[in-house]
Amino acid sequence: MKIQIKEVASIKDLKKFINFPILLYKNCPNYVPSLIKEELEVLDKNKNPVFEHAQATYYLAYKEGKIVGRIAAIINTYEVEKLHKKKVRFGWFDVIDDIAVTQALIEKVKAVGLDNNLHYIEGPVGFSNMEKAGLLTEGFDRLSTMITLYNHSYYKDHLESLGFKEEKVWVENFFKVPEELPEKVTRFSKLLQEKKNFKALRFSNKKEMEPYVRPMFNLLIETYNALESFVPFSEKQINFYTQKYLQILNPNFVTCILDENQEICAFAVTSPSYAKGLQKSRGKLFPWGWYHLLKASKNFDTAEYILIGVHPKYQKKGITAIIFTEIFHTLKKYNIRFVETNPQLVDNLNVQLLWSDYNPITHKKRKTYIKTIC
Repeated sequence: MKIQIKEVASIKDLKKFINFPILLYKNCPNYVPSLIKEELEVLDKNKNPVFEHAQATYYLAYKEGKIVGRIAAIINTYEVEKLHKKKVRFGWFDVIDDIAVTQALIEKVKAVGLDNNLHYIEGPVGFSNMEKAGLLTEGFDRLSTMITLYNHSYYKDHLESLGFKEEKVWVENFFKVPEELPEKVTRFSKLLQEKKNFKALRFSNKKEMEPYVRPMFNLLIETYNALESFVPFSEKQINFYTQKYLQILNPNFVTCILDENQEICAFAVTSPSYAKGLQKSRGKLFPWGWYHLLKASKNFDTAEYILIGVHPKYQKKGITAIIFTEIFHTLKKYNIRFVETNPQLVDNLNVQLLWSDYNPITHKKRKTYIKTIC
């Protein structure tokens, strides 16, 4: 049966593009949708400042008049021109189990790359490091999170059959909150605060947290700047993401550490798991999505580690002992039993060592895939 690929050319089409995975996974117990409103803001070229130095084309695949797949072809011009990576990205990739559909979508991305003299394709990724990335390759039987992608197991088979090879690999860990922190952690946390004048900040509302959100983002950039996969942000992008996270972060689950000069030297962002609330919302805040998310925020036993940032000069100095001590108090306060980490590059051993005292289980793995096109 003939497959037709159409470029998204209107807001109506864009909404179809965003809604497709919600329909594709409607009977999947582990899929967690993104909020449609947030997806619209990210993909709208008039709202997301990333499009000052990026371009994207969105495609929908049709078969017998029905949508059967989607993909975004993305070029980050900063990455291409400044970092000299001749790469066309693909993201927002979802498809039925028909390799012909996947091939037709990938061919569109390849054409975009060749038209712009690029050398290879990589995905699934977003516009920058702030979007979801990595194809799920292990852990299909585990509930997804609000910050990660979920996909069927055949996606991997499709890409590998089309000649793609794995590029980057991430792991995600899951562990039970201990009854007590290891004595060495609490002792070292106390020692650092007494001897080195570190100070832990706790927030009770967004007004208290707001002055620290931008400094946290600046520290995040400095922390991640050494990663080979990191692509710098423009000032407008920083403001865009700062405002976005200010709206969604729960102040009670954010920890900042100040050094002796009263500057942020480390931070950690955790969150109650909204996965089940997002499932029930089906990506919509109205009419009842807000209620499901509110209910999820009050009834949960799992938290997600979203981000941890430590200034380079304080890394390997034990400052994470303070972070874990502060987070532990929050977890106990809210009777949280389990914690799931965000994806971490498999070769980033320093980050993975952070969880070594808590008997972590690596329960998910994800990868990006790469293919030469010229």
